[in-house]
Amino acid sequence: MKILYDGEIYSNQVAGGINRYFANIISRLPSDFTPSLIVESSPELNYPVHPNLKSLWWYKRFRPERLRILTDKLYSNAINKFNHFDLAHPTYYSLVTRQPLDNYKCPIVITVYDMIHELLPQQVPYSSHGISIKSKAIKSAQAIICISENTKKDLVNLYSIPEHKISVTYLAAEIDVSLSYGSEVVPKDPYYLYIGSRAKYKNFDRLLLAFAKTISAQSDLKLCVIGSPFNEKEAKRIAELKLGDHLENYGYVSDSHLAKLYRNSMALVYPSLYEGFGIPPLEAMSCQTAVIAANSSSLPEVVDDAGLLFNPESTDELAEQLIFLLNHPIERENLITKGYARSKLFTWEKTVAETIDVYRSLTESR
Repeated sequence: MKILYDGEIYSNQVAGGINRYFANIISRLPSDFTPSLIVESSPELNYPVHPNLKSLWWYKRFRPERLRILTDKLYSNAINKFNHFDLAHPTYYSLVTRQPLDNYKCPIVITVYDMIHELLPQQVPYSSHGISIKSKAIKSAQAIICISENTKKDLVNLYSIPEHKISVTYLAAEIDVSLSYGSEVVPKDPYYLYIGSRAKYKNFDRLLLAFAKTISAQSDLKLCVIGSPFNEKEAKRIAELKLGDHLENYGYVSDSHLAKLYRNSMALVYPSLYEGFGIPPLEAMSCQTAVIAANSSSLPEVVDDAGLLFNPESTDELAEQLIFLLNHPIERENLITKGYARSKLFTWEKTVAETIDVYRSLTESR
């Protein structure tokens, strides 16, 4: 099967969840598949690896806009004409060549990751032009993959897409407990763990408020944060809550360091208001870590009964769960056991097999 992957996502982010998603899919395709990837001339980027992978380079040198429109179109037409792809699976809603998706002369598969821009426009600004491009891409696709049932539900509600066009394929973790035994430094005191961006919808401020209530139950407790340095507003908030001695920001860490931070923590705390899937809770479970997560969007699908869930709009409810886990070590061990077993249900082999099923459903019907 000859599949065209447009690598627009590699133009938008050097690393990230979507990059890893396609890297895992492409690298695990069977040997009788021939993936082709349209990419810009940026060799420093981490492109997927497959023995049959063909890279179709598009050099985005500076050109006058009218000339670029013409060359983009000519290049896209040439790719279609001379390669005879069985299907196309763009990495994002726009293409490297800026052409509409229905310019492809083969069936199109689109992966929809979340509906956060449509559902939380005040918290996650996104241009109306971006929404329009996404909408056109979704409506151009003959098959759609969603990474959770919740994303599928939101897609159907917001775009009125027929359910028979949509398949759900869950993601998988890339780190597990086997990576967690290195020499990397972890906090000496007991700590909860927070991972990821701290955009407004991630609800980090509510975690700070709940954590301030929690330290009264255990004064040596820490909150370990993985991600960017605290900004001025966050630093001020931390000072107001008198949490300066209780927070440790480790910045960005390696996979092995992250696995060790997971395994040695009291629990991962994930208070996000909305997720398309939720990789950190799955990573935590695979690293034998308890999980405290919001009962919102896709997170209950990932965690199920293997973690403690709470209302992300309630500071008191989150604080109660944090304190509960401190005071109930046996329950924490039970959650670790259940979570680790649950993490085994999510594998990249399963994700790829289900993705190939979607591919075959289009190619075999032609």
